Amino acid sequence: MPSPVSDEKMQKQPRRDNPQTESPAEAEGAVEQSMPTKMAIELGPLLIFFAMNAAKGIYFATAAFMIATVAALAFAFFRYRKVPIMPLVSGVIVMVFGGLTLYLQDATFIKLKPTIVYVTFAAVLLGGLLMKKPLLQFLFGPAFALTEEGWRKLTYRWVGFFIVMAVVNEFVWRNFSTDAWVSFKAFGFLPLTLIFALLQMPLLQRYSENTDEEERAG
Repeated sequence: MPSPVSDEKMQKQPRRDNPQTESPAEAEGAVEQSMPTKMAIELGPLLIFFAMNAAKGIYFATAAFMIATVAALAFAFFRYRKVPIMPLVSGVIVMVFGGLTLYLQDATFIKLKPTIVYVTFAAVLLGGLLMKKPLLQFLFGPAFALTEEGWRKLTYRWVGFFIVMAVVNEFVWRNFSTDAWVSFKAFGFLPLTLIFALLQMPLLQRYSENTDEEERAG
C-alpha cells in the first residue's frame, strides 16, 4: 500500500498525459514544422510543371500540372482537414484553363491562367473593400491582429501587387518563349510574392492591435 507521502507527491506532480496542454514554444514549433509542408503544397506542382515542360513539352507539362495540383489539394485536405481558399481558386482555374489547353492544343490558355488568377484575387479583394468587408481579415485574422485601417491599407497593397503581377505575366508570355515563361512561372512568381509579403512587415507592426494596446497602456 502506498504511503500518504507518496500519494501527496503524486498529486503535486503535473500531468504529462494531457494532449490538450501545449506550451507556446511547442505551438510555435508545430507551426514551423508545418511550413515545409505548406511550401511543398504550393511549390510542388510548379516544379513538376517546369520539369515536365523541359522533358516532354508544354502539353505534357500541363497535364502533369493538373494532376499534381489535384494531388496537392487532396493532400492539403487530408493533412489540415481544409483547403486554403487561394490555392483552391487557383486549382479550379488550373483545371479549366489546363483542360482548354489540352483540348484545343493551344498553350495560350495555360499561359493566361496566372493573369486570370491575379485579376480574380484583385477584384475579390477590391470588392470586399467596397462592401466594407476586408476579406484579408477573414483569411489571415488568426495570424495577424490588425486595426481596421491596417487591414484596409494591407488589402490595397495586395490589390496593387496582384494587378502588377497580372501585367508582368502578360508581358512575359507575349514577349518570350514558352520555356522562358515556364521558368519564370516556376521560379519567379513565388519568390516575388514572398518578397512582397516580407516587405509588409513594417505595416503589420505599425497597425498591430497589440501595439495600440501597449501605447495606450504606456
